[in-house]
Amino acid sequence: MDKILFYGMTGEKMCFQHILLNALDFHEAGKEVKIIFEGASVKLVPLFEEEKNPLYLKSKELGLIAGICLACSKVMEVYDQNLATGILMLDDMKGHAGMKDYVDKGYMVVSM
Repeated sequence: MDKILFYGMTGEKMCFQHILLNALDFHEAGKEVKIIFEGASVKLVPLFEEEKNPLYLKSKELGLIAGICLACSKVMEVYDQNLATGILMLDDMKGHAGMKDYVDKGYMVVSM
C-alpha cells in the first residue's frame, strides 16, 4: 500500500480533520497520498481557507489535495469560493470527482 486516496464525503469538520491528519501521517511516512473533497465535504474548503486551518493549509502546500468535486460545489453553492482557492475542480465522473483513475493507478481508496 504505497498509494492512498482519501475520498472525503462528510461535511463534518472533525471527521475531515481526521482525513487530513491521516493523509499527512502517511505522507510523512513516505507514502503517495491524495485527497479529494466530494459530497458535502466541498463546503469545508471555504471554511478551512477562512480559518487558515493548519492541517488543510499544509496538505494544500504539499500538493496532497487532488481536487474538489465541481458538481457538488455547484449544488452546495460554494463553487465560486472553491474555484478561488486554485485547487483543481474535478468532473471526470459525470460532473463529479471519480475514483476510477486512481484505482487504475494502484491507489487504495479510503472513503470517509
